[in-house]
Amino acid sequence: MPKHEFSVDMACEGCSNAVRRVLNKLGGVEFDIDLPNKKVCINSEHSVDILLETLEKTGKAVSYLGPK
Repeated sequence: MPKHEFSVDMACEGCSNAVRRVLNKLGGVEFDIDLPNKKVCINSEHSVDILLETLEKTGKAVSYLGPK
């Protein structure tokens, strides 16, 4: 499964829980959230566009850092 790294502007557990919630709702993903460094690594067959769109549902600033 391809692995992608995203920067997500998360400041607290509530922020990371929002990320966890939208990714679990999407399904077909395995992910690690690195709150101190504001990064999310996602293993998924979904396209980068779908993953970005999903992460943006949190209302946080999101950017794609590249393949991991």
